[in-house]
Amino acid sequence: MQATNEIPTRLYPQLDDRLRLPGDRGYDEARTVWNSMVDRFPAAVFPCAGVADVRAAVRLARESNLEIGVRCGGHNIAGLSVPEGGLMIDLRPMCSVTIDRGRRRAWVQGGALLGVLDRAAQAHGLATTAGNVSHTGVGGLALGGGMGWLARRHGLTCDNVVSYTLVTAEADVLRVSADERPDLFWGLRGGGGNFGVVTGFEFRLHPVASEALSVELSFVADEAAEVIAGWRELAVKAPREATFTADLSGGRVDLGYVWVGDLRQATVPLDELRALGRPTAERVERLSYLALQRRDDSAQGHAVRRYWKGHYLADLPDDAIAALLADRDESSPDVSLQTYGGAIAEVADVDSAFSHRGAQFEYVAAMGWVDADQDDDRREMTRRHAARIEPFACGAYVNALSDEGASGVRRAYSAAKLARLTSLKDAYDPDNVFHLNHNIVPTGRS
Repeated sequence: MQATNEIPTRLYPQLDDRLRLPGDRGYDEARTVWNSMVDRFPAAVFPCAGVADVRAAVRLARESNLEIGVRCGGHNIAGLSVPEGGLMIDLRPMCSVTIDRGRRRAWVQGGALLGVLDRAAQAHGLATTAGNVSHTGVGGLALGGGMGWLARRHGLTCDNVVSYTLVTAEADVLRVSADERPDLFWGLRGGGGNFGVVTGFEFRLHPVASEALSVELSFVADEAAEVIAGWRELAVKAPREATFTADLSGGRVDLGYVWVGDLRQATVPLDELRALGRPTAERVERLSYLALQRRDDSAQGHAVRRYWKGHYLADLPDDAIAALLADRDESSPDVSLQTYGGAIAEVADVDSAFSHRGAQFEYVAAMGWVDADQDDDRREMTRRHAARIEPFACGAYVNALSDEGASGVRRAYSAAKLARLTSLKDAYDPDNVFHLNHNIVPTGRS
């Protein structure tokens, strides 16, 4: 299959040889993203070296009547950065990070990956909240909210953004901060890529020790209900340095936490966890913060077909634990729980588009496979498990949405926030130029 839309020939001269068309070197690499189920063919890929290129790309797409997809890390599970027959704005060449140690600030271009930010900041003993996979794009993570090992201490990624540089649907360049266009600043903190292309972020940094502690205790799933209930109680009262985690894989349950902070108190929760039952295995590891940030990277790269479903949980009642454990075997989806609270919940809910700050746990059910013939079965198994947990859910994380469409957007934002986001969309993108995302639909458009 090949793209059917065409770029008008008269526009080629202004683009030099930077535009990649089907068949060109680098085209297939650019359209390949983390989820190998995504196999779409843009009409063209525009690798952008700076803000001027992004502005030219937006103008080109609009003049050519092409859908816009914006690529950074390519981790969106639905592959929304890859527009079939459209123009992919590839931000990956814009990947520089500049650190001001004295002011504790990072200036990050819109195409940078988390690992680049982590390494640059840690060279000065600093960090900001970033996700748990180093090859994730900074932009996608931050615009949706941004959970990571530092969030309970220092807030979400979006809580640490000082300013944004944004290219609008009219190809204008805006600086957005709490003092400059505060309405748009509110929307960019959790509203996703609905309002333009963010070409730069200014982040607040924090002193972060170079060492962390990771704890995992393994239990047999059939015997784990009481232990998970005890883990739940420890998770809710845990110090902010500790982010409690639970992972269910096949017939095994791994319960533990990651501690980032002063390690002198780091094993106190471990002693409490050990008192809950007899684990079949125990993994306690001191590792550098950078190693922690790379630990969950995908060794398979972009060669795996993937699907997931997610929920936010205000609590974890015993019935929810029973639903987590029901009928588990080697074909079941992998399930993860991660604790929120702390600094996340201290930001007033009205202060950002990001929602559900009162959630205690994030739930994700995920599967990965390589055989396309298994697509339907694997998706259905994941949906079925997530449906068991949905009665206990209080909403959804926009970055964990997959193929839910408008219903997912309504789960990610309250009605009041959705109305406010729609007003922003009406003001900054009334034609819905940026709609390949978890879309906030402008008034009057379906």
